[in-house]
Parts: sequence; C-alpha cells; structure tokens
Amino acid sequence: MASRIALPLLLAVAFVLYTGFMDGNPGVASAQWADRPWHMFVNAFPGLLTAALLLVLTRRAWLSFGLAFVAQGLVLAVSAIKMKNLGSPLLPADFRMVGQLKNGGLHLLGSYLPASPLPYLGIAAAIALVVLAARIEPPLFNRRTHGRRLVSGLALFALIGTLMAGVPAWSKMYDKDRLGMQPWSAAANAGYNGVVTTIMQFRLQDAGKKQKADPDGAARFIASTDGALREHMNEAATNHRQTPDIVVVQSESFFDPSVIRGMEGQDLAPNLHRLAAHASFGRLHVPTFGGGTIRTEFEVLTGLSLRYFPTMQFPYLQMHSGVMPGMVRTLRSHGYETIAVHGNDPGFWNRTSAFKSLGFDRFVSQADFPKDFARSGEYMADSAMTDEIMSQLKGDGPPRFVFAISMEAHGPYDKSPNVDVAERDAIAVPDGLSDAAKLQLRNYVYHMRHADAELGRLADLLAKRERPTLLLFYGDHLPALTEAYDKLGFVDGGNMLSQTVPYILVDAHGDGPAPQRDDVAAWMLPGRLLERAGIHDDPYFALTQVIGPRLAALTHAPDAPAPAEDNVEKATDTSMGNVALLRMKRKLDPIMAQYATPDMSMVARQPGSAEHEAAAGAEQ
Repeated sequence: MASRIALPLLLAVAFVLYTGFMDGNPGVASAQWADRPWHMFVNAFPGLLTAALLLVLTRRAWLSFGLAFVAQGLVLAVSAIKMKNLGSPLLPADFRMVGQLKNGGLHLLGSYLPASPLPYLGIAAAIALVVLAARIEPPLFNRRTHGRRLVSGLALFALIGTLMAGVPAWSKMYDKDRLGMQPWSAAANAGYNGVVTTIMQFRLQDAGKKQKADPDGAARFIASTDGALREHMNEAATNHRQTPDIVVVQSESFFDPSVIRGMEGQDLAPNLHRLAAHASFGRLHVPTFGGGTIRTEFEVLTGLSLRYFPTMQFPYLQMHSGVMPGMVRTLRSHGYETIAVHGNDPGFWNRTSAFKSLGFDRFVSQADFPKDFARSGEYMADSAMTDEIMSQLKGDGPPRFVFAISMEAHGPYDKSPNVDVAERDAIAVPDGLSDAAKLQLRNYVYHMRHADAELGRLADLLAKRERPTLLLFYGDHLPALTEAYDKLGFVDGGNMLSQTVPYILVDAHGDGPAPQRDDVAAWMLPGRLLERAGIHDDPYFALTQVIGPRLAALTHAPDAPAPAEDNVEKATDTSMGNVALLRMKRKLDPIMAQYATPDMSMVARQPGSAEHEAAAGAEQ
C-alpha cells in the first residue's frame, strides 16, 4: 500500500522539478525549490491534475506521468518558440490558433518549428518510452474500486474543466498578491512566475468581467469636443474632389531598417522616400510586434483601438457582432465596390467570415490568383499582388476600394527558398550578430526591398490611370528579428515593442488636399483616408481625427512599456475607450446623430442583395 502511494508522490515531485527545468524562467527554475516552492507547484499544477486524471483512467503511474511530461514539454516548447520570435510567452488567446491549423495555419505556423532533427528525435524517444510503459507497466490498483475511481475521475475532470474555463474561484490559487503579477508584461510575468502560471493568471484576471459602456459618459465627452469636432468636420467638407478609387496595401512586416543602429547610412526604401516628398507621410503606431497582423488590420478597417478591448488578442477570432461598423461599410454607403485581396488561405485568421462582417463585397484569395503566380521566399511575391490589385481596378463603373494584404516578407527569416542568393548575400549588415541573425536580417531586407519596389511600381501605375486614385501603404508591424534588435538597438534608443512603422498616403493625380506630415495610430488611418477621399459624413471617424493626436503614442504592442499619461490624457483615454465600446456595440450613432450631416457630394448606395448577403453571412 505504501509503495502505491509513494510512487505517484515521487513522480509528482519529479514533475514539479521537471516543469521548472523545462520552463526555463529563473523565477520557477528547479533551483528555486527551497525558496519558492509554491510558485513552482502552481506552475506545475495543471499538469499534475492531468497526470492524476490519467492515473485514475489507466491505473498506471509511469504511463500517466509520462503522457503528462510529454504534453507539458510540448506546451513549454511552443511557448519558447513564440518567446524567441515574438518576445512574448504563450497566452490563453493563443490556443484559439489550434482551430486555424486547418485553414492554412499549419504551413505558416509550422515554418517556425526548428529545422534540426534533434528536438523531434527527443519527442519520438519520449513517446517510445511512454508506449513501452503502457505495455509493460502493471496496474497500480484494481480495476474495480467500488465507485472510488468514478468519483475521483469526475472530480478531477471537473477541476480541470473549471480551471481551463477560468472560473474565478481559481484566482485564490493564482492570487496576484501572493504570487505577484505584472499584467502589463506577459514576458516579465513569465520570467517571475513561469509560463503555465502566466497563462492561468492572464486567463483568470478578466474572468467574470464584462466591459460596460456608459452612454451618458460618452455623450458628455463628445459634448466637450463639440467646437473642435464641428470645426474639423466643416473643414473636411470643403474637399469636393472627384470621387477616387482607393487602394490600401498592408505590407507584411514592412519598416525601414535604417532605424537600426549600424544601418543608418543605407537607403533600403528608396521608393518610399521618393514618394514621401509629395505625399502624406509619417510614423504609424501599431498594436502588435512580430506577428498578429490582424490586430493592425482590424484597427485600420474599423477605426477602433484594441487598447480598449484588452481581452481581444485576435479580433477576427473573437468578434461576435454580425455587422461590424467601419471604413468598409462607410465606403459601401458611398457607392464603392469593396474588394479584399490576399495571397493566402482565406480561412486563416477567420478572414472569410470577418470580411463579410466588415462589409467586403468580394474576397480574392490565393485560389483566385493565376495558378503560376510568382513566389519569393516561402510565400507569394509582392509583384503578384501588385498585378492582382491592378486587375481589380476598372476604368468605368462604380468607384472601387481594394484592400490588399501582402505575404512575401512574412517570417520566419531563417529559410531562403525562391530567392536570388547572390543578391541576398550582398546585403550589408552590421557586425556583432551571430551568423544566424545575419542571415535572418539579410533575408528580411531582401524581401522588404521587393515590397518597396512594388510600392514604387504600383504608385507609378496608378498615376497613369485616368481615374483619380488614392494609395495608402503601411507596415503592419516590425519583423521578428529579436536578436538584431537586442544586440544592435535602435537609433532613437527605443524599445523594439514600441517602435513605429512607416505609412504613406499617395494621391496619384495630386488633386486632393495638401499632404500632411504627422505621426498617427493605426486606428486613425481610416478617418484620415476617408477625408482625403472627400467622405466626411461619419462623425465617429472625425472624432478619431480630433482626439487621436493626443492618444496616438499610447498604441503599442501588448508587452511594450506603457507611456506615461497625465490626468488629462488618462481622462481622454478612458472616455475614448467608452466611445469605442459603444461603437463596437453599434450604440454610438444616436449619441453622435447631431453631427451626422448628409454628404450631398456622394451618391448613397442603397442596400442591395450583396449587402444583405454580407450581413447574413456575418451572422452565421
């Protein structure tokens, strides 16, 4: 009897130490067993529950803990890969990505896995040991236990289920005061408490909480801006330009590498700089780093800052509104045909459903491109995307809005298929980097220069069109070149998680308002673009232009150091968050109705079959 109890207890102790070793964070390392035993225990607790449930089901201790060892190791390994590439550990919302593996995600996410066979051999060896244990290990106790196995199994299943569901009662075990918590930085929190504890703490911190909008507070805030808002809308209404086609290019991981120390003297984006001389241009604050493209994409298409929706890490996977207000629907109401273009699987990031919700008429995805489209690196070349954009623009008919999302410069950057190796190797990079980091930086710059070349080609092609056209081009986030950033740093001395990307708004015929030079946040871009197009009847977008300059710098990657706010900024920030929540819930229009004047320069588009079909599809 004593041996039956001793073996699981010894394996449990080993599991706690193993978790600390595999976790790799100093706060829960195996050496901390004497100083921080509770931190180590709670970091291993979900795995221990899993092992206990398996023990009840299989009656074999070595097999049960072996399976738990493998599962825990895989979770921690995936977190380590994410930390290496994106500077953030695994978080609860990341588990939503499991459902995206079948939608093109397996190829994209799988490209980040190690190329060396050693990790896979280690996994295979661990599985082999588990299989061996299953074959030769005798049961630890009898099959029939007069109901004790059933009761224990149901109890353990309930514990695991409530833990994964984030039932608030578990907050007592993962108490932020007892364990310590740094909610502003998942990476720092993982370093102190471990990966699993961080997952649980971030899962539990908002458990049972729902954001509540305050219409009266929003009305007071908007009233306080009355003079500035009306003045801004009246000034915007003086733009009576001819209705332009609109092209927006969200360029994957695009930024100017000359902001990295040691690369200041290189002009790696000559077309960006050429066009900037006669265009609206500036730095763009984005809500993500190294990945999470849809975060920036969501802000640009909706004009809503994700700062105000802290639990919405992957908006397209978490949107519940059947019809999402934003730039696309505003353009549709002004007669535009709206088209999304993306050379990847349409289901990835749930874009097929999300784009219906946002109001796109059509979604042109990889299967709709010519079968022989050009590749550069792992993905579709930006040149193929430029060709497709031009094919979607017509010389007659209604104005068109084309929103294109590139793929060529997507990471990882340690692989080099479909590249001109001589051209890539000729790229000068600073000393002080490992050979692997130099390769990654060269691969990135190789593809980034192609993006810049396609920006120049697209702008020149649009300038030759008879129809006026606006071109908005911006990067969605910095590429995940963490070693280069850590070792070289940035010219401005800033943090990689707070760095901006460039944006440029080109008026192909130059027949609109004079260019503007300023820094903005991603959620301010749609208001800026609509006003440049002569559309100025949505007071929410006007409000983003009036209030946005005070708040733009607050947009940053989730793990970035938070900028300081004075009391006035905090009050404005809080009020704008309330307004954004009402906008998301489609309850803001009555409050802002007094500012919504009809735009007689545009022909309103009546809802037709396409509109009803889009809304119906979004609500499915």
